[in-house]
Amino acid sequence: MAQTVPPFLPVLILFLVAAVTAVAILLLSGKLLNRFKPHNPQAAKLTPYECGVPPIQTGARHKYSVKFYLTAMLFILFDVEAAFLLPWAVNYRHALWTFGAMLSFMATLLVGFIYAWGKGAFEWER
Repeated sequence: MAQTVPPFLPVLILFLVAAVTAVAILLLSGKLLNRFKPHNPQAAKLTPYECGVPPIQTGARHKYSVKFYLTAMLFILFDVEAAFLLPWAVNYRHALWTFGAMLSFMATLLVGFIYAWGKGAFEWER
């Protein structure tokens, strides 16, 4: 009598192979990194560096400008627009009935864009 393979066995094998591979990569990279990297710490090398701006030593309570948050919110708004617009544009031939919905979506975003422009949200310094 032939035994049948349980349907979940290939998935279990895949998870085990993935787990073993992940652990092996972590262990080997740690061993190789510690063995071959030069250990030459200097004060200039250990300071954080981001975008050419020297680090501010004011602590965790540093206040950011409202413009920073406004720019971040506008980026998220228009990034979400692109996330909705791209799949629709790719399948446009197959979904002609969504043209009106997309036009209303774009009109709403255009109204928001004009409002933000009128409020001076795109001017970094005033």
